[in-house]
Amino acid sequence: MGRFTKISQDAFEGMQLDAGMLLNTFDPANPTAPADSEIIAATTGGIKASCVPTFSDLGEDVDNVPNNMKEFKHLDSWECKLEFTSLGTSPESIRLALGCADIDSNNTARIIPRRDLKQTDFADIWWVGDRADGGFVAVKLINALSDGGFSLQTTKNGKGQISCSLMGHVSIDDQDTMPMEFYSADPDDTALFIELNRARATIEDGASVTLTASATSGATIAWASTDTSVATVSNGVVTGEAEGVCVITAKATKSGESAIATCTVTVTEASNGEG
Repeated sequence: MGRFTKISQDAFEGMQLDAGMLLNTFDPANPTAPADSEIIAATTGGIKASCVPTFSDLGEDVDNVPNNMKEFKHLDSWECKLEFTSLGTSPESIRLALGCADIDSNNTARIIPRRDLKQTDFADIWWVGDRADGGFVAVKLINALSDGGFSLQTTKNGKGQISCSLMGHVSIDDQDTMPMEFYSADPDDTALFIELNRARATIEDGASVTLTASATSGATIAWASTDTSVATVSNGVVTGEAEGVCVITAKATKSGESAIATCTVTVTEASNGEG
């Protein structure tokens, strides 16, 4: 490797892997595995997210002013899009591709294009992908609406595919918010974790030991014993009840996700011979 042609040791940790998923909802502050109801459709060939600026050169027609002078550059707009090929032909997938359409409330198998555009046709759409280091990359398309219409391509002995192109839009109520947002989170920001200060403990019958849990900020912790006749636990304080072995569990829960840490507790006979 040359003197000036090296790459950083963590260059590949933030690499985005696989095609990612299109979701109706996603919370980057509390990321969780998506439920089936949140997944828009299965896709093929990957997903393309683009956000392209359009500029004007306010000085290009001014005498004695060079073209592309930075002080005269004006940002006109952003064209933000998500493009993908869907394998699903569900009514909702077809309605999304059409943009201005309704699913018949009396016959949910029927999708009807409309002549008029409604504000309810616009919706926020998420694309979320995994990073090589366990983090995630996410793109939010704001006020998305189909700009490519419906196109179903079928093949002999193959699978039908719907091409879909969604464009983001600025709202008159919030004209300074551009129609796309981007997120790239490290694994420490996304992984729910819990740890106990010890994995094993030995106490006498009637004695107690305190376990301390370290967990993701905002997580709730629930304590339990696999055998309360041997040892009980309350807020991390473990009390021996009788000779034997049991496992104390601490379960952290946040945004529907959970993680568990355990401590194996051995209870011995009290040294004074009393149980």
